Amino acid sequence: MLYWWSKFVFLGPLLRLFCRPTIEGLEHIPARGGAILASNHLAVVDSFVLPLVVPRRITFPAKSEYFTKPGLVGRMQKAFFTGVGQIPIDRSGGSAARDAMDTAVRVLREGRLLGIYPEGTRSPDGRLYKGKTGVARMALEAGVPVIPVAMIGTDKVNPIGSRMWRPRKVHIRVGEPLDFSRYAGMEGDRFIERSMTDEIMYALMELSGQTYVDMYAASVKERAAKALAEKAEPAAADGVGDVPRPAPPTVPDTRAS
Repeated sequence: MLYWWSKFVFLGPLLRLFCRPTIEGLEHIPARGGAILASNHLAVVDSFVLPLVVPRRITFPAKSEYFTKPGLVGRMQKAFFTGVGQIPIDRSGGSAARDAMDTAVRVLREGRLLGIYPEGTRSPDGRLYKGKTGVARMALEAGVPVIPVAMIGTDKVNPIGSRMWRPRKVHIRVGEPLDFSRYAGMEGDRFIERSMTDEIMYALMELSGQTYVDMYAASVKERAAKALAEKAEPAAADGVGDVPRPAPPTVPDTRAS
């Protein structure tokens, strides 16, 4: 219920005014039945704008941190994401990740639309990064098509690091469904899953016009954070920004004359 209230009453009208979203290729999204909407990921606002222009309800897996923050803000955040039908996904791996995968597959088998960001995280610089193979495994296990979706302009509405959204025009391109039924029963084969994922990312590159980088976005972010930390360490060691340290005391010459 909260999903539709948010779309048509609480958030939708304001987002339409801010983003003036337009969409092409809407006919590629089926009127019924399960399907994966695989999108590039430029900004947080991606998950809010796409549902505005797609008549059917879309469920997005959301990182588990949105459901586990402490305090009043955390409880409000959890209530909102739960209310609009989002499902928590643990990106740390192991059994938690498998549980999240099972939940996503169940959503698809129920004949619903599932929104996925194959890159796994927002692009750090507007380029398109290597996709993770979870989207391929979901498609194979649920037996559904993958529909590529390119978000264009959302990084201008919600730039990385910004707290306030800015009024900018957003355009969405939906590509033809990718049918992977030829690989039915081959889930778990890492070569098949990588091939499928690369095909999805190629379709996204064609639709979005982004430059493709054959690296995971998360790895790029980790390297950037590490480099920033290493750059800050010498500054801290030298006392940059601190009160100047006194010169070391002079040791008197004790050699016999």
